Amino acid sequence: MKYYIIAGEASGDLHGANLMKELKKLDADADFRCWGGDLMAGVGAELVRHYRDLAFMGFFEVVLHIRTIAKNIRFCKNDILGYHPDVLILVDYPGFNLRMAQFAHDHGIRVFYYISPQLWAWRSSRVNKIKKYVDRMFVILPFEKEFYSRYGYDVDFIGHPLLDVINTDSVYPERKAFLERNHLPDKPLIALLPGSRRQEIREMLELMLTAVPAFPENHFVIAGAPSVAPDFYSSITRGNPVSVVTGQTYDLLHHSQAALVTSGTATLETALIGIPEVVCYKGDFFSYLVARQVIKVKYISLVNLIMDREVIRELIQQDFNSKNLRAEVKKILNDKERSDILHAYEGLRERLGGQGASAKAASLMIQYLKKN
Repeated sequence: MKYYIIAGEASGDLHGANLMKELKKLDADADFRCWGGDLMAGVGAELVRHYRDLAFMGFFEVVLHIRTIAKNIRFCKNDILGYHPDVLILVDYPGFNLRMAQFAHDHGIRVFYYISPQLWAWRSSRVNKIKKYVDRMFVILPFEKEFYSRYGYDVDFIGHPLLDVINTDSVYPERKAFLERNHLPDKPLIALLPGSRRQEIREMLELMLTAVPAFPENHFVIAGAPSVAPDFYSSITRGNPVSVVTGQTYDLLHHSQAALVTSGTATLETALIGIPEVVCYKGDFFSYLVARQVIKVKYISLVNLIMDREVIRELIQQDFNSKNLRAEVKKILNDKERSDILHAYEGLRERLGGQGASAKAASLMIQYLKKN
């Protein structure tokens, strides 16, 4: 069968690639065309657009790039028709993907949605569009099945695919080898995860760096995104005593005492690896004001949302400042605070279900496709 997959972010590339691996096990003739990244291309997909060319953040940046976005939409529609897949598989990325869902549906192409948009947080009215244009939805958070059921829409909860990537059997390099390979000093490490988009990195990293002088006994290391050049980071760090490690985020986290993490999937990845963290987020003022009016959830981190309580501290907008950063880092380096967080992480794993989410999704997709 022919599969057209659209992922617009680094996390979507990861989960899309793992889904593809499982689909190939069940469908020897699987052919993939995708919008994604290096991981999906590495599994054998023909990469049409890279996610680094699709990442526009905030209201003003979207407005500035509206022509590029419109051009991508037109190109994608024509490309889907030209490829004529058996199914269009959408991975999160709702602003773009919901348009493609409607287009594919209107042209008689089956539509599967893998990893639901966060409609429970805002714009829940989009559920009506999903009910109309998406044939099957595969959700990865335990509360999402109940959310959709309130709208009379049956979805498949498959567990979280990160449990396949980050599990108790994960193998990491020895600390000494990791330090030597990356020319890092033999000090306790604190990881900085400022995101994967340039605009996001600049906004987050400049503030994260203000915590560095308060912890001379630690060494701060930035988790560099593979799609971002090293000189971009050096233009921000400007002589601060920090290092950059690219493409080794999980290894870096494993060997870190603590982490400062930009909100998003990385907050959950950090928790599953077992590292106490502080969640950071700051957007442009106008976008923040809009978000305050429409977002309906108490927390922004997946960890706190899934546990339905504050397991890790969230520093958002004006609370994301040097004073609070220093105070929160000091807390999570304290043995008592660390113990409480790590105990909560055990409950988090239980709520997410077991391993095998990618395999479950692939199996269900094949079953649904064979029914018609």
